[in-house]
Amino acid sequence: MADSPVALLRAHARHAPWNARGLAAHASSLTDAAGLRPTNASARAAPSARAIRFYVANGLLDRPEGTGTAATYNYRHLLQLLAIKIRQREGRTLAEIKEELHEVSGDILERRVAQSLSPTLGVGADTAALATDDDAPHSWRRLAVADGIELHVREDSPAAHGDRLVLMREAVRAAIGRP
Repeated sequence: MADSPVALLRAHARHAPWNARGLAAHASSLTDAAGLRPTNASARAAPSARAIRFYVANGLLDRPEGTGTAATYNYRHLLQLLAIKIRQREGRTLAEIKEELHEVSGDILERRVAQSLSPTLGVGADTAALATDDDAPHSWRRLAVADGIELHVREDSPAAHGDRLVLMREAVRAAIGRP
């Protein structure tokens, strides 16, 4: 059985804490892998450390632990940043997003972000029975990487579960030069 979108998203919490640049890079990799394309210049794919500081100053992101170069961001900040970028790509203004974020509890925010990113997180990957060289049927996880490219991982492999599929898909996408 496949992990839930929320469980797969929570696996990214182990990468916390981040500095502003690290948080921006982690959020960018998830939104890029999901194929979320900006609808305008303000919703561009890669949030920057400067954008994160802007979001904190304007109340879109919670204040980090510490200040200046010692400021660190946690999993909740990642969820907030992902929600901002997802909603911007849907055409929402920062004022609308700020209002939404203040009205949403943490678990609802997490579920919304996970649902939006579920293709990226490996949820919904097809499972198929395929034969290998020894002609014994095995169950495989199939995950689309790009047009005409699929990643196949045998279901009984440790690599078929958790965030490993996402990491492999991101590596293949990087190797073929696809954002």
